[in-house]
Amino acid sequence: MATDWLGSIVSINCGESLGVYQGRVSAVDQVSQTISLTRPFHNGVKCLVPEVTFRAGDITELKILEIPGPGDSRQCGDLQQTEMGIPGVGCQVGPSQNGTGKVLKKPISSSAPQNIPRRTDMKNQDIIISPQQQCSKSYMDRHVETLTQSKGFRRRHNSWSSSSRHPNQVTPKKSGLKNGQMKNKDDECFGDDIDEIPDTDFDFEGNLALFDKAAVFEEIETYERRSGTRSRGTPNEKPARYRHDENILESEPIVYRRIVVPQNANKEFCTDSGLVVPSVSYELHKKLLSVAEKHGLTLERRLEMTGVCASQMALSLLGGPNRLNPKNVHQRPTVALLCGPHVKGAQGISCGRHLSNHDVHVILFLPNFVKMLESITNELNLFSKTQGQQVSSVKDLPDTPVDLVINCLDCHENAFLRDQPWYKAVVDWANQNRAPVLSIDPPINEMEQGIDAKWSLALGLPLPLGERAGRVYLCDIGIPQKVFQEVGINYHSPFGCKFVIPLHST
Repeated sequence: MATDWLGSIVSINCGESLGVYQGRVSAVDQVSQTISLTRPFHNGVKCLVPEVTFRAGDITELKILEIPGPGDSRQCGDLQQTEMGIPGVGCQVGPSQNGTGKVLKKPISSSAPQNIPRRTDMKNQDIIISPQQQCSKSYMDRHVETLTQSKGFRRRHNSWSSSSRHPNQVTPKKSGLKNGQMKNKDDECFGDDIDEIPDTDFDFEGNLALFDKAAVFEEIETYERRSGTRSRGTPNEKPARYRHDENILESEPIVYRRIVVPQNANKEFCTDSGLVVPSVSYELHKKLLSVAEKHGLTLERRLEMTGVCASQMALSLLGGPNRLNPKNVHQRPTVALLCGPHVKGAQGISCGRHLSNHDVHVILFLPNFVKMLESITNELNLFSKTQGQQVSSVKDLPDTPVDLVINCLDCHENAFLRDQPWYKAVVDWANQNRAPVLSIDPPINEMEQGIDAKWSLALGLPLPLGERAGRVYLCDIGIPQKVFQEVGINYHSPFGCKFVIPLHST
């Protein structure tokens, strides 16, 4: 009886030490309790030896993957496919469409590299078994007992199910038959009847409406709650994703209100990271600057720091590296700098000097006065050494729109300057030029501002600016932390790695 199984493709599991072997049965010795396989595969890899022999004591499990047909031991699966990496091919039996026979289809095993067969090859793998040729389970078991009489052979119940058939009862089925003749390749591809093609278009919207996404997810959540999937550790939400500048481990909670002023702020701002920056009154701001000057932060240092920060912001507004590079010499930006005869005007002149050093065409407007402040005189002396242009009449300002207007006309004191004819003429020119306006340290009262700004730059701590100030930015002018504490402000720097940061109204 053991000779009936010669040529069958089997899978032999020899435990964790030896692994799994697959191959075609070449010999079965009942006396010495051995079985030999030709062209074997070990754990999905083809062995170098042509034949291996196993003892019954080494075998923990034996599975018959393929049964040879009558007169041909390769009809259920060619050995070439085994050599190509498809050794794990089994036979499963199911009912055929006409009910007169059973079709055996061979599923691909994952124990070896798999090749995708062609369409014709898939059809050639079908096998028909007639009802008269089906053998009973008991008849199959009598043949199997020859190989499984030893204690070391274990057979799985699923391997010898009623779907297995005797090898002598298998007959090949030819694929591609139609009316006894081979179908043409064109008929296989284009042989569908044209009447079977539907006339109406597919209703995508109607079929999409049949899918209730909310109901499906609710059903999944209900099933997970009942089955306890989430209670066993399945996450309910997706894990948080962090940016490259976010800290994953937080030793203590974040405090967003790090700046506390002695009196209630009329208006509060917040940074991009969420830190709260309260506004201060003009009196407290003036006191802060005077205390800082007493400790060594002189007016000259403050003017230089303000000019650097304001010029950096202006360069960014003008286009930054995309606009200011050696290849764009023909696109040299033009900035109109409007300054008054006060400290705010000196801050604007310092900003214009730095802009001119960065190859920006600066037109400085400053009215003629008999006596100028010392700070303005010093800044004008430095500005005259640059390529910037200084004018004192509105007629000398450009008639065409400029790239940016920097407004330093207004100050917190000397309100009488707004009644001067030159001030009104400059305000009219700025409003008609249609260029965006950057205001440096603007006053609080909105009615005193004749030019609407798109951006405003505050120094140290912001003042309670109104809507006409536009978007507020804050610059660091170098005031130490203990100076803030001396005037009663609990201060922690909100700037981080920058000197100019945007503020948002809360």
